Amino acid sequence: MTEKILILDFGSQYTQLIARAVREANVYCEIIPYHKSFTIDTTLKGIILSGSPFSVNEENAPAVDILSFINQLPVLGICYGAQLTAKEFGGRVDKSNKREYGRAKMKKIKEDVLINDVNDDSQVWMSHSDSIVALPEGFEILATTESIPVAAFKKTNGGKQMRDDSHPLYGLQFHPEVYHSTEGKKIIKNFLVNICGCKQEWTPASFVHETVEQLKKQIGDAHVIMALSGGVDSTVAATLIGKAIGKRLHGIFVDNGVLRKNEFEQVLETYKQLDLNITGIDAKQIFYDALAGKTDPEEKRKIIGKLFIDVFDREAKKISEAKFLGQGTIYPDVIESVSVHGPSQTIKSHHNVGGLPDTMKLSLVEPLRFLFKDEVRKVGLELGIPKDMINRHPFPGPGLAIRILGDITADKVKLLQDADDIYIKGLKQYSLYEKVWQAGTILLPVKSVGVMGDERTYEFTVALRAVTSVDGMTADWAHLPYDFLAHISNEIINNVRGINRVVYDISSKPPATIEWE
Repeated sequence: MTEKILILDFGSQYTQLIARAVREANVYCEIIPYHKSFTIDTTLKGIILSGSPFSVNEENAPAVDILSFINQLPVLGICYGAQLTAKEFGGRVDKSNKREYGRAKMKKIKEDVLINDVNDDSQVWMSHSDSIVALPEGFEILATTESIPVAAFKKTNGGKQMRDDSHPLYGLQFHPEVYHSTEGKKIIKNFLVNICGCKQEWTPASFVHETVEQLKKQIGDAHVIMALSGGVDSTVAATLIGKAIGKRLHGIFVDNGVLRKNEFEQVLETYKQLDLNITGIDAKQIFYDALAGKTDPEEKRKIIGKLFIDVFDREAKKISEAKFLGQGTIYPDVIESVSVHGPSQTIKSHHNVGGLPDTMKLSLVEPLRFLFKDEVRKVGLELGIPKDMINRHPFPGPGLAIRILGDITADKVKLLQDADDIYIKGLKQYSLYEKVWQAGTILLPVKSVGVMGDERTYEFTVALRAVTSVDGMTADWAHLPYDFLAHISNEIINNVRGINRVVYDISSKPPATIEWE
């Protein structure tokens, strides 16, 4: 069984970054709300207590039984977790004279395995309004900063309430998980390896092996149906399920008429190479008929979502032996659906399926539900999925329908497909594709006068969009070279009859969004 670290979430904006740092050290971890019960077994190697927007001195401040934890496992408290630790054992936490936020220099007071091989005056990132002003009996300071007396600390054996044989207990007032703590990941790795004894054996290869074995046990002799989008998540999930059960996976890939140029055929060919049992459904005309005359972006989204479910439901009913529904849910979807304040109020519907009919009484199979996006990509490469598919830019569920402003027609779709194909191929040719997070072409409901040879034209305008981003929550417009933009503009205008003007979108998010609809 895979060794594991548990991260108890008190609501910090940085909790996912703690998980990322642990995973980067090849140690598996999970995030759970602080109030959720859990079982301590031989696979669990340690516990990390996250930060929080709360103050430990608030009347209803979140709390956990740290004493019971350290009787069984090593514990590391970060920011709020450190303050809670100090308070729980009799220390004092007070309001800081001023809120400490930003970079600070950590000064070592005492050498310890937690800060082993970390430079003196190492830069750390602070974000707190309370400070630990007095440590409990049986604790000692490991590091300080100019502004606060206790930046890092540990318990010593024999302290108040603690058994002599209890496990190590550490606290960090700063956030080692963020980029600005320059040696923070080294500190986290020290906790994982030197204190918890983790072997760092969690790799893409080990994940594939363990997941395939788990899927075989979960599914048994049953059949699985799954909707595929051609995107990274659903493709990797289907490949894992396919490795476990072979042709008992029944994939359904729907051509909704607003995919990219030749995408339907190319994706099906890739699935064939991966030996996946996938059926392609040409439903273009059904979607075009339903979208005719519709111009409202939200209405277009709803039509496409509902029709997709209808088509999928119709095809799924042909597979009567199916007992499971496969989905490409990933870890951020899971984390966002659980609140640290209590039971989740809203569960996100999955972006590939989006709310299937209640009549489908199927159990879920979600092999990626504990992976982050970059980990999904690494697993995909381990599975032999082509790099082009793994490194694909995000593509909206409603496809080109929300990149055609106004009503949708088959002719407009072809125009946009041809223009977008030139743009995306150009990005790859100029080695720019992997330097931008997402790129696409938008067909505007605008015609303008142009000149082609000796003739005047009155044709459509397209806008090119490219952004840099980490997660899509915020994005900056990509500063693509002028010579590249000039080349693409010429290629589109000269090769796509019906387009005579190309513009480049230089809006960032916020205030603009990445997509235009």
